[in-house]
Amino acid sequence: MGLATARIATARGDRVAVLARNIDVSGLSEAIGEEGVVLHADVSNPESVTRAVTTVVERWGGVDVLVNNAGLHRGGRAADLPLEDWQAVLDTNLSGPLYCVRAVLPHMPEGGSIVNVGAVVGFRGFPGDSAYGASKAGLAGLTRVLAMELARQKLRVNLVVPGLVLTEMVAELDDRARERLIAKIPLRRMGSEEEIAEVIWWVAGSSYMTGAVIPTDGGLMCAL
Repeated sequence: MGLATARIATARGDRVAVLARNIDVSGLSEAIGEEGVVLHADVSNPESVTRAVTTVVERWGGVDVLVNNAGLHRGGRAADLPLEDWQAVLDTNLSGPLYCVRAVLPHMPEGGSIVNVGAVVGFRGFPGDSAYGASKAGLAGLTRVLAMELARQKLRVNLVVPGLVLTEMVAELDDRARERLIAKIPLRRMGSEEEIAEVIWWVAGSSYMTGAVIPTDGGLMCAL
């Protein structure tokens, strides 16, 4: 979803910096075009995030839009999930967005926009998703708090909530589990990365929206 969003943004004339932890930088740079830059960074490490943002600011002068899309999933019921997995998920999915926000705020002008990417499991319980669900629920709460705190600075903060999208995390599901989930979606299909990216793009530019939760899930949350 992050790559799809970067492609849309560069295609529409924006300059985009993508932070990536474990990926082929050369291949990603080619995918997003000349108006994009790819930087190795780990969002769970505040120093790493600060270094990356400093590089972007030195190159382009500031940051107008921040999309917090990095995600980590480690499945397991609350009683059995290894604590290191619990911490790793929270570090990436909840602390990571906070680190990114803190790094960009000094460089974000009035009218800037922060888009956090949540998950249905942050609003509806799924057994075995204790860490992921907790992190995404926390991100929803953080979004609302930041919307209130940053409104006086004329900065907007919103949460896009994708449903079932064929990402690397969903690809880990077996076919039966995937079909069971699809059967619960009123539109009876998974979403595409491009469909979610279009919503992220629209939310980033919506000048009178802040503190909003925007489900983009084919109706899944309505049905659960």
